[in-house]
Amino acid sequence: MPLLKGTLAEALKVRGVSRREFAKFCSTMVATLALPPQYLAAVADALQRADRPVLVWLEFQDCAGNTESMLRSSNPPVADVVLNLLSWEYHETIMAGAGKQAEAALKRVVQQDAGKYIAVVEGAIPTADGGVYCTIAGRTALDIATEVCTHAAACIAVGACAWDGGLVRSNPNPTGAVGLQEAVPGVKVVNLGGCPHNVANTAAVLVHYLTFHEMPALDQYNRPLFAYGRLIHDQCERRAHYDAGQFVEEWGDEGSRKGWCLYKMGCKGPDATYNCPTVRWNGGTSWPVKSGHGCIACASHRFWDAMSPFYKPLPKVPGFGVDVAAEEIGWGVVGGVAALTAAHAVGSVIRAKKGNGDIQKEETKPASPQS
Repeated sequence: MPLLKGTLAEALKVRGVSRREFAKFCSTMVATLALPPQYLAAVADALQRADRPVLVWLEFQDCAGNTESMLRSSNPPVADVVLNLLSWEYHETIMAGAGKQAEAALKRVVQQDAGKYIAVVEGAIPTADGGVYCTIAGRTALDIATEVCTHAAACIAVGACAWDGGLVRSNPNPTGAVGLQEAVPGVKVVNLGGCPHNVANTAAVLVHYLTFHEMPALDQYNRPLFAYGRLIHDQCERRAHYDAGQFVEEWGDEGSRKGWCLYKMGCKGPDATYNCPTVRWNGGTSWPVKSGHGCIACASHRFWDAMSPFYKPLPKVPGFGVDVAAEEIGWGVVGGVAALTAAHAVGSVIRAKKGNGDIQKEETKPASPQS
């Protein structure tokens, strides 16, 4: 597979993507990133002039759910991501090459584009017995991840398994499975937790990187604040029913038919942070709670162990209930996340202006967890 060069603007023209479609995509990304509307022009300009980054996607100890989520993306369609936004050089599940040809493509990227390509990791990485429980072309996942991610310009761990080991790490853990940041210490990584990840957030992280030449502001788990900085409980369309004491008591009852709160059915929304209620799935049409199933906090740290059993209610969560107005809790969080996200982007622009005034030529270090 030859390297695909050129700017995004050139690729868009070849693919026949209209200006209106491109503007809509940029607007969606600005909203997802929780940036002020005035950043729309900066994002659009930066993306049009940016060279298409080379991307490699590694799959290890996983169910391929994150790849499936990417393939079923409708905003933007995966075809547009592959052909327009990125030069996608290696992804075992969807690439045409196989065997020696596929491995040669990965080797070429690591050697020729060292320090420039983006590495996306899906799946946990076994560490027990030298990592023999996951091998590709005779090499362990641990060996491959160490080489590829060490030489990458940026690393993104998609899904629960790549973040913290996920399901395969749950007790017992005979393969010694861990997430990328534990398997390869020192690698700067953005964790996109979720089972699976939401492609809209992945696209937004890439857009932020292409626009500002650094990753977005991160929380203590190296997750982007724009996606993981707000409680699901505060974004849920059923929140009013929680405050009113209206709960589903059993599946199929009157409360279930009326869309009442699923807290008593095990919903973990009051203890989970994610933008699932706003970004949603299936083209932005729905998400688990809207469809009638409680949140299992799949974007939370070690959720398989920490949040199960999934159908047992959480202990009483302090600070929530009819005696506390939603805005007393929710809007404070919203304002804080928006301020941090905007400040992070503003800092990038200021640094660029102090340089040569061109965002595209700015060189900055990746954001730290406290940025």
